[in-house]
Amino acid sequence: MSETASEIPAEIRTLTPDEVDMAVEWAAGEGWNPALHDAQPFQAQDPEGFLGLFEGEALTACISAMTYGEVFGFIGFYICRPERRGHGLGLRLWQAAMERLGTRTIGLDGVVAQQDNYRTSGFVLAHRNIRFGGRPISLPGAGGVTPIERADFPALFGFDRAHFGFDRPGFLERWLVPPEGTALLARSGDAVTGYGVVRRAREGHKIGPLFAQDDDTARALYAGLSTAAHAAAPDAPLFLDVPEPNEAARTMAQEAGLSPVFETARMYRGDAPDLPVARIYGITSFELG
Repeated sequence: MSETASEIPAEIRTLTPDEVDMAVEWAAGEGWNPALHDAQPFQAQDPEGFLGLFEGEALTACISAMTYGEVFGFIGFYICRPERRGHGLGLRLWQAAMERLGTRTIGLDGVVAQQDNYRTSGFVLAHRNIRFGGRPISLPGAGGVTPIERADFPALFGFDRAHFGFDRPGFLERWLVPPEGTALLARSGDAVTGYGVVRRAREGHKIGPLFAQDDDTARALYAGLSTAAHAAAPDAPLFLDVPEPNEAARTMAQEAGLSPVFETARMYRGDAPDLPVARIYGITSFELG
């Protein structure tokens, strides 16, 4: 007598690189529009951070539980096959991810409909994030931005930490040299005043992060990044994920011809990092924060 689906033993383990690629494709199927080359830098941050629940040889559910040292973690890619939802399998994987992150403060960007479920696990809403998208119009910039070079990395790592809250050098080593993308830097003298990255996605291009000390710098970086995206794909849409409390960032996106298309709930379990939201014009990604 053959086993039914509910009788097949379930195993939770770390995903292989090929299986991570499958998780990214699932995210695309959910309408999250991941970028084409995100998997490698994601894995560089924490090679053990992608988990999967398998029934037999088949991947049934996936999740990422990325560590940033001993004090912070981030949950993403939480997806279960539609036909296996409602059987408690996703919950088992969620519990394994939470166990992996332990006592760290944990962040996530969850769909709004799941806020109540996340609250039951101790997560508290910090703010909304709004994805702006569309075919952008030209936005004047002040100029003065340059392509990022490896010699810039040490200064950029410190600037990034001030805006993300934690060190992530392995991730940035790859994120700052995006295939089919552009990374730009703004300086005042020897000091970094902002940086941003645009990369090709399943649909159009995505900007993230966009960190800047002031509105003029943010606009100069956005102008450079959107110009690069337009040169690569003139008729394609552009997307920017903005923390809702940053009114200047929302105004910039709207003036550039972008409109709200999606939103998430940024939530934390534990002490939320004290981030300079007014200087975060675009978050890095909904998957890694």
